[in-house]
Amino acid sequence: MSLQQRNVDLTGLNTLALPSRAACYVEITAPPQLFAGELKQAPRFVLGDGSNLVLTGDFDGLVVHMAIAGRQLLSEDTDAWYVRAGAGENWHDFVQWTLGQGWPGLENLSLIPGRVGAAPIQNIGAYGLEVGECVHSLNAWDFEKRCFLTVDRKDCRFGYRDSLFKQEGWHLSGRMAIASVLFRLPKRWRPNTRYTDVTQELAAREITSPMPRDIASAIIAIRQRKLPDPAVTPNAGSFFHNPVVDRSIAEKLGSDYPSLPRYPQPDGQVKLAAGWLIEQAGWKGKSLGPVGMFEKQALVLVNHGGATGADVLRTMAAVRAAVHEKFGVALTPEPIFL
Repeated sequence: MSLQQRNVDLTGLNTLALPSRAACYVEITAPPQLFAGELKQAPRFVLGDGSNLVLTGDFDGLVVHMAIAGRQLLSEDTDAWYVRAGAGENWHDFVQWTLGQGWPGLENLSLIPGRVGAAPIQNIGAYGLEVGECVHSLNAWDFEKRCFLTVDRKDCRFGYRDSLFKQEGWHLSGRMAIASVLFRLPKRWRPNTRYTDVTQELAAREITSPMPRDIASAIIAIRQRKLPDPAVTPNAGSFFHNPVVDRSIAEKLGSDYPSLPRYPQPDGQVKLAAGWLIEQAGWKGKSLGPVGMFEKQALVLVNHGGATGADVLRTMAAVRAAVHEKFGVALTPEPIFL
């Protein structure tokens, strides 16, 4: 019996609610389903929650929707807990579950949309933490070699919103499908509160010695205030990378715009706040047709209703042009375009 469905509507499977149909579609709920020969067809795209995705039209290929559930403490030693989660687990729910079990370490990544399997591909990050810091290894199906591979953290080549999977183009070619991720959560926990928003939220709550769930609660509150709920206002979260520029460029911009947030990097370059650049370029709360930048956070692109992928591309280009004209800085979009 075939696993595939034909001519499937993807509108409800991407958080921007963009209209699209897939010629073929299959939902994977267990790793052995990946053995099916019918999944070898190309083109192929591996889908999670569609929370970092721009659908630019119909997809004349196979969408492999990863929905493998399961989470467990695999092992522990004197230094850490090793927790495994299926690729289809909701990311935020998984983070809150680890905290409930008494295994902290992921709390700064609370309320990030998406599924566990997509987290390492994008190397999701927020409030001073990237998921790559907590990944021990992952298990992935190679559609070409037709076998499962274990990829250790050191081989994932994690970078800023980057990984081996993006560097090799596998997120677009659909060569690999992550089935599960093994996280290493250190037992020697230290609060990560170096972001001003977090320290201010904790101070407002009169918390001076925060525990992991205090930090999670604070970050959830911050995100809920700043970011739209995709169920209410379709969006794909932060739409642009924070640009990283040479120190000389950052110093010149800092001289011209003293309030520009700048974050020195270990390699000597400087990360700039994309949201600030977009706001100063006049795009906070501004729309072009049905697509615009959110009024509370200029970094978030939203669909006000009825938008298509073409509308998103048009607004994206206008925002990039405005920022480049004002600051001479090129913005790079975060989402995958299909």
